[in-house]
Amino acid sequence: MKRRTFIQNSALGGLGIVAGANEMTATQVREEQPMTLPGSVTPVVVATWNVPASVQTAYELLSQGGSALDAIEQGCRVEEANAEGQSVGLGGLPDREGQVTLDACIMNSAGDYGAVVYLKNIMHPISVARKVMEETPHVLMAGQGAEQFAIAQGFERTNLLTDASKKAWQEWKRTSEYKPIINIENHDTIGMLAMDQNGDIAGGCTTSGLAYKMAGRVGDSPIIGSGLFIDNHVGGATATGLGEEVLKTVGSFLIVELMRQGLSPQQACEKAIGRIVAKNQNFENFQVGYIAMDKQGNVGSYSIHEGFSVTQSAHGKIENRPSAFFNK
Repeated sequence: MKRRTFIQNSALGGLGIVAGANEMTATQVREEQPMTLPGSVTPVVVATWNVPASVQTAYELLSQGGSALDAIEQGCRVEEANAEGQSVGLGGLPDREGQVTLDACIMNSAGDYGAVVYLKNIMHPISVARKVMEETPHVLMAGQGAEQFAIAQGFERTNLLTDASKKAWQEWKRTSEYKPIINIENHDTIGMLAMDQNGDIAGGCTTSGLAYKMAGRVGDSPIIGSGLFIDNHVGGATATGLGEEVLKTVGSFLIVELMRQGLSPQQACEKAIGRIVAKNQNFENFQVGYIAMDKQGNVGSYSIHEGFSVTQSAHGKIENRPSAFFNK
């Protein structure tokens, strides 16, 4: 048995999924899917929150025949360079020590994965994550080691703490009250999924993490299966919101496995949010949102609370729409 087939079947068994008379194994599903002719698929891009410039950049690249992986990197870089967005890259809100630390991950259609955590002084962690994936035998690099690797790869050091974010941090220090804020700035982790003209799916996730977090804290965003997961035979999912709760349920992997069983992206997102709500009586105090895409380009999204939104390419246009939510 091939290693990938073994892993897929083992994952199904570990989730308690048993193939019945009317169900197919992951291998059968893969073999019976219709073949995709190269260049025959309408590209799709979807991202968490209101990030039209990022989605537009990714979609234009796909429309010119670019790969899903390149689209993800370039789309995420747009938001990382946006100093006015205080939750990603340049201008991200710092930890309680006043340090801006970044996390990011990227995953391609072959299942390769790269991530960085607690990265300082580098504006584009999504690109460093791709370098980790493509230039090292590793999956994840952290802290000073990740920064040294980035410099060795040609990235330049940048002061990420803008005047606006420094002022916000100084205001916070007056009370030093640590409390995750639902839909802070209507903006949070940027998670993005893309399908190219060949039907291949890739994804990325980039963030500066919770504002005023304890130094060293890492959330779900760079963790495979939590902040992001791609299976090119099924689809992909990515998360935003309070990372601790996503980590506890391995949310993005869960959504992809639910789609493997036959649920639509929307149904799978709703099930994953339901899992968090059922396990946590304090769900009214935090937000989590998911987006998902299947191999047909269908997209779903769901969150615990109102306020989460999704930006998507649709018929050549870039649209931002509110997501459905649980706590009505």
